[in-house]
Amino acid sequence: QVQLVDSGGGLVQPGGSLRLSCSASGRIFSISVMGWYRQAPGKEREWVASITSSSRTNYADSVKGRFTISSENAMRTAYLQMNSLKAEDTAVYYCYANLKTDYYTPDYMDYWGKGTLVTVSS
Repeated sequence: QVQLVDSGGGLVQPGGSLRLSCSASGRIFSISVMGWYRQAPGKEREWVASITSSSRTNYADSVKGRFTISSENAMRTAYLQMNSLKAEDTAVYYCYANLKTDYYTPDYMDYWGKGTLVTVSS
């Protein structure tokens, strides 16, 4: 069984910063990618950022230059540092991991956290 726990959301003023965390635990053999999606009220879920096991990072254009993703503990923990936050960053942020649960599992699969709410408002 795999668990992803995402945390760190909260209320912040425009221009402020927050750091989200995502911890993966349980039966995990290998993680290839970790990252975040977000879903704002009334909108579809959108991809935000990702990091690979070789530390390659990618960002949505809307957050490039403001958000930084990192990982540690052999990809068991990931962080999303969010700076210069804007009202349009308000959303529930969902951590995900693309992983294999054991050596014999043929495919990597996506697992999700339950989400953490980020509200940017004055």
